[in-house]
Amino acid sequence: MPIYPNIYQTLLPGPIVELRGYLAACGLRGRLYAYLNYNGPTGTARDELAEGMLALALERGALTPGQTIVEAVSGPFATALTLAGLTAGHPVTLVMPEDAPAMRQESLLRLGAQIIHTPAQAGLAGARALAKATAAEKGWYYMDWLNNDDNPTYHRRVTGPALVRSIAREGSSIVDSIVIGVGSGGTITGVGETVKAWTNDVRIVAVEPYESQALSSGLTGSHGIPDIGFGLVPGNYNSYVVDNIAAVTTADAVRAAQRVLRTDAIPASPSAGAALHAAAQFIANGKSRSALAVFSARQNIL
Repeated sequence: MPIYPNIYQTLLPGPIVELRGYLAACGLRGRLYAYLNYNGPTGTARDELAEGMLALALERGALTPGQTIVEAVSGPFATALTLAGLTAGHPVTLVMPEDAPAMRQESLLRLGAQIIHTPAQAGLAGARALAKATAAEKGWYYMDWLNNDDNPTYHRRVTGPALVRSIAREGSSIVDSIVIGVGSGGTITGVGETVKAWTNDVRIVAVEPYESQALSSGLTGSHGIPDIGFGLVPGNYNSYVVDNIAAVTTADAVRAAQRVLRTDAIPASPSAGAALHAAAQFIANGKSRSALAVFSARQNIL
């Protein structure tokens, strides 16, 4: 058994599991797979992304050893970035609206992050503006993960090739569709570009909340699927590699996550449930015979 230098070296490639129980419970014929991309300390794909983006920034000289990192974020990426930054010797400052969940702020402070608040009404745009200005004033590194090309570049270098190696059989693919929830846009762009460079026989499907369809219609609203559907089209999103956009309701996403835990003993967050539901619908509608859903976060939803 190998000994790894750190936890991040153990994360990829993630396993691909066939969801026979889920498919049978849905009464469907075909093949349905899950790519479990969530084995880091936060239980999300954000762990490997945060560490990978820092490594890329160091590689190109944008980040220097020991330099403070500042980012406008309060969700799972905030925790992942704090852990990746501090373990690599970088102080981390997070800028977020003052009404960000109190429990999450407390946990971030306990981990060692510093927090700067912006007015609640300023939203994400206000937090991003202050993070950028603070970085310029103090000489810190502003990650800007929603627009920084290091995000999809990581997936071009790592996640995309890992997936292609896993699904390739004798020059062709065992799946005809890959279904990915869109948050920052990095995964679907990096994976989509890698897959399309290999073959045009695999459909790339983007998933967003039905209640907030920024990608397809520009109409946004509140929803209950964390990690996707940020209410904007992220700068990292490459629509040219996306063949279809699927909108999934919060209720359907949660039900899918609950079902796959019962049928296949696989923990799935609502965002993973959204990708799973969309993949199953493509099979049900005859658009796919063999689909793979990317699970970007785990959660035991009972």
